[in-house]
Amino acid sequence: MLTRTNPIRRLQPYVLYFMLYAVFGWCYEVFLEVCIYHWGFTNRGVLFGPYCPIYGVGAMMFLLCFGRLMRRRGGKLFRICRPALVFAGSMAVATAVELAASYLLEWTVGSWPWQTYADYAWNFQARIALSPSVRFGIGGVLFLYIMQPLFERLVGRLGPKAMDIVSATVVVVLCVDIVATVLTYL
Repeated sequence: MLTRTNPIRRLQPYVLYFMLYAVFGWCYEVFLEVCIYHWGFTNRGVLFGPYCPIYGVGAMMFLLCFGRLMRRRGGKLFRICRPALVFAGSMAVATAVELAASYLLEWTVGSWPWQTYADYAWNFQARIALSPSVRFGIGGVLFLYIMQPLFERLVGRLGPKAMDIVSATVVVVLCVDIVATVLTYL
């Protein structure tokens, strides 16, 4: 019998958080592409489904790096400074994730799927740039202060059986999509 202390049960909410943020990231990317840049619609993810795994990875990194900071009680000065710490940390972590992903994707499939930042001021090898990094910082603050508490409430409403089914479905869908994507690139 599985209990709440079972490692699988402890990981299940994070599987759902990963997928929620990956889907949210895909929607954000499509919104930018269609409504802001007027490029027209394309699937913005590296996989076939409507999700961008890099957003899920970034969200998991934010939770790993800043989860304890967000739970920490502190004095008035700490509560005033915490958003600035979250902003700067999110900016650094997300930029590092994007840089690492660009190298990994270039090594595995020959390119990275997002636009290059060659036309942006303050860019590094057209892989990362200051302007998107600032947006990552803002996104990290929104993520940790608004979205994550909301997602925790939503996921917390699932009973154990529903959590088993939904998290297993997410894992299967992602695995099938990864295999299909890899087979397509071969």
